[in-house]
Amino acid sequence: MKIHEYQAKAILKKYGVAVPRGEMAETKEEAEVHAKALFDAGASAVVVKAQIHAGGRGKGGGVKIARSVEEAADVAAKMLGMMLVTHQTGPEGKRVQRLLVEETLPIENELYLGIVVDRGEAKPVFMASRSGGMEIEQVAAENPGAILKEYITPGLGLGAFQARKLAFQLGLKPEQILEAVRFMTGLFRAFEETDSSLLEINPFITTKEGGLFALDAKINFDDNALLRHPELKQLRDITEEDPLEVEASKYSLNYIKLEGNVGCMVNGAGLAMATMDIIKYAGGMPANFLDVGGGANAEQVTHAFEILLSDKSVKAVLINIFGGILRVDTLARGVVEAAKKTQIQLPVVLRLEGTNVEEGREILKQSGLNFIVAETMRDAAEKVVAAAGTSM
Repeated sequence: MKIHEYQAKAILKKYGVAVPRGEMAETKEEAEVHAKALFDAGASAVVVKAQIHAGGRGKGGGVKIARSVEEAADVAAKMLGMMLVTHQTGPEGKRVQRLLVEETLPIENELYLGIVVDRGEAKPVFMASRSGGMEIEQVAAENPGAILKEYITPGLGLGAFQARKLAFQLGLKPEQILEAVRFMTGLFRAFEETDSSLLEINPFITTKEGGLFALDAKINFDDNALLRHPELKQLRDITEEDPLEVEASKYSLNYIKLEGNVGCMVNGAGLAMATMDIIKYAGGMPANFLDVGGGANAEQVTHAFEILLSDKSVKAVLINIFGGILRVDTLARGVVEAAKKTQIQLPVVLRLEGTNVEEGREILKQSGLNFIVAETMRDAAEKVVAAAGTSM
């Protein structure tokens, strides 16, 4: 689950991480009030930042400096409601509904800090770089040596010696090292205690007075751990998410939209990955990842089918199910019910194996619907790719 910058900074502040003073605004009037408070507190200028779940906001016109209360209000009025297009939003962009109005700071250096889980090492890794303010993926691709790394043993946390090592490698001044250690260890505690999957500060800045601040902040949470964090679930902004993904979550379905034209319904993440791979091997492109799970019922299958068909890019559907906990006859009833309810006109290819498979196949046969039945995964992939290429 992603959250906005202003929400991430509020969390980091609780862990002793220094962030600029600022407030979220949803109207021009609120932005004006917040800007006035910052100018009254001594700010020489304020920055108005669009709050969307995407990077590259500055290049798209979503970050503007204002040197007066009136200018801040004018910028806010123009920014609220705009469709902000960045390299991460796609050409359709995202509508700006919230702003962060915060003080500007006298920047001396822009650096980078980030924490993710390195699945190859089975450990969190704390990353740092002198190339702050840039797209870190580009830095890693062009100059891998610019990314400093410290692996963290689970249960021990980020050691002070590791933070000191990174601070010295970043070129911080001796008098800044102790504060940098506090800053980095606070970041890691926030990452660990909120069950984050990613925490990124870009840029992490030093000021001309020697201060250290998180000028930007990005936090993603592990969805599987949100049960332990009801306070974090409240931070979810569904207006920033794909409507079909939001709809799927209502029925405990795992759905992720992709760029192809073959809709996939499977049970189990491993089978989903294998299904997407074999579709590409057959020359096609998956339109989604949709996992109904091992214990899905007929109602969930029906909703899953409806979600698939709501994607206008889908030209054919592949249902690849291995019936274990989810019996094949249960799936078949759900598919037939959904097909009749939606009056589907698209080709549907089914590859079914497992518990009650014969009963399931008989239900499909007796349905009177024109399903395409495949014997193997390869056969299913080839048939659905061919159907997607010829369907209207």
